[in-house]
Amino acid sequence: MQITNTIHFRNLKGDLFGGLTAAVVALPMALAFGIASGAGASAGLWGAILVGFFAAVFGGTPSLISEPTGPMTVIITAVIAELVANNPDNGLAMAFTVVMMGGIFQILFGVLRLGKYITMLPYNVISGFMTGIGVILIFLQIAPFIGQQTPKGGVIGVIQNFPTLIANINPWETVLGIITLTILFLYPPKLKRFMPPQLVALVIGTGIALIFFRGIDIRTIATIGEITPGLPTLQMPTFTADNLRLMFVNSMVLGIVGSIDCLLTCLVADSLTRTEHKSNKELIGQGVANLITGLCGGIAGSGATTATVVSIQAGGRTALAGISRALVLLIVVLWAAPLTSVIPLAVLAGIVLKVGINIIDWGFLQRVHKISWKAAGIVYSVVLLTVFVDLMVAVAVGVFIANILTIERLDELQSQSVKAITDADDQIVLTEEEKQILDLANGRVLLFHLSGPMIFGVAKAIAREHNAIGNYDVLIVDLGEVPILGVTSSLAIENAIQEALDAGRDVIVVGATGKVKRRLEKLGISGLIPGNHWMGDRLTALKEGLSMVREKQSVSYNELNQPFSPISDS
Repeated sequence: MQITNTIHFRNLKGDLFGGLTAAVVALPMALAFGIASGAGASAGLWGAILVGFFAAVFGGTPSLISEPTGPMTVIITAVIAELVANNPDNGLAMAFTVVMMGGIFQILFGVLRLGKYITMLPYNVISGFMTGIGVILIFLQIAPFIGQQTPKGGVIGVIQNFPTLIANINPWETVLGIITLTILFLYPPKLKRFMPPQLVALVIGTGIALIFFRGIDIRTIATIGEITPGLPTLQMPTFTADNLRLMFVNSMVLGIVGSIDCLLTCLVADSLTRTEHKSNKELIGQGVANLITGLCGGIAGSGATTATVVSIQAGGRTALAGISRALVLLIVVLWAAPLTSVIPLAVLAGIVLKVGINIIDWGFLQRVHKISWKAAGIVYSVVLLTVFVDLMVAVAVGVFIANILTIERLDELQSQSVKAITDADDQIVLTEEEKQILDLANGRVLLFHLSGPMIFGVAKAIAREHNAIGNYDVLIVDLGEVPILGVTSSLAIENAIQEALDAGRDVIVVGATGKVKRRLEKLGISGLIPGNHWMGDRLTALKEGLSMVREKQSVSYNELNQPFSPISDS
């Protein structure tokens, strides 16, 4: 397997322009997410540089742009708040350790080839999860948007302190936040190709603060503050025994959410470039990127949809776009970092607040109640759990409920394909000869026909259909149309066969091949039934069953008015 991503110079101009455009988009977002996380603007910038560079080099999606994103920021914000509260001296260093551990989990997911499973989530769960993250981002930006410190306790803390926040509102910072949001909402779509709205809002908001608010006491307008230019300081892994379990769980959450966020963006990149990403390789690349980012004191990142789309639209097609974007941001950090010190926090809060609004799946929320009340229930349950309980609890509960409802529907559908037939009715398609044989058997041959995947919920239908008919001499279990036989359904078939044998009846299994036959053999059913009672086609089995019935009842062909030639006992 190729270690690095697809890098070539055949699209040099497009990749360089795509990387430059993505860097322009990334700068305000990196500053905003760094401030929002609590790690600082510098951590946001280094997260954008390091995640972007190493994910581009080692990932599996050539056109993907990686950087700090909304979902990752929500998680790292909660991690920093909790660890700093418990460990004021080294809590931030422990948070960066969580970022490293999250990267290790992503590498592990890729090595174990779990990429194709991570995005196999029901859309109503993904929609509820992303909407919940958007709601969290909005709530966490309310305080800085109106010039206040964000209260502790996440969304619940903001709600509890909302009257106090409103009472102490800073009108100047609120005006800056409103101006920022107005620009982002009203920005002409045609101009997005030339200049990203986030950068325009950042420049205009900062300019207004410097020009029109010059006479105001600068202390009334909170700004980023000085960012020291230069390379980052290494953050060695730091943890304590008391917080190890908390860090482990948070790092796993960070790795899982980062993987989901990234691979969903990979699908967007695939659709725009008509290519196909390598999910497991991408997870390894993202893991390496976050591991190095945490080591250098940057916040975690993932595949960023907005930056990826902007880069592709500007011509970026290979990993060179992501690499050039990271190098442009590196130049900004090393030589132009002091210029960012005057940026108002309210402007950055407005940018992040707009990200939260965009993350909410408005289109699906407007339609989901028309699709199904169950689907709507899952979406809103996941939203509430994400906002007020925990991200992974929300996903786990949502997936569990969605799977249970899906299994219920599949069971209802598959149960209809379990038929216990003793005469020539129209429940399944039989040939004329098969129908006549069933008629001749006069109800003494029970054809037990199954079709489609036999998942565990179908076991009840198997037992119910078998128990419904008790007066027969020969049981024919027809598995010719069964591609998958689950363990629970296998045991239900075994019980039906065992009950028939205990009652002195003959049993024939027909059509069992491949994995289905091996499953039955491993259960030991092959030891219960003679080898000549395993048959390949239904007609032969019906003829043999009729022969067994006649033998048991000592009835001749003449007495049955048999229209066919005598059927052999073979």
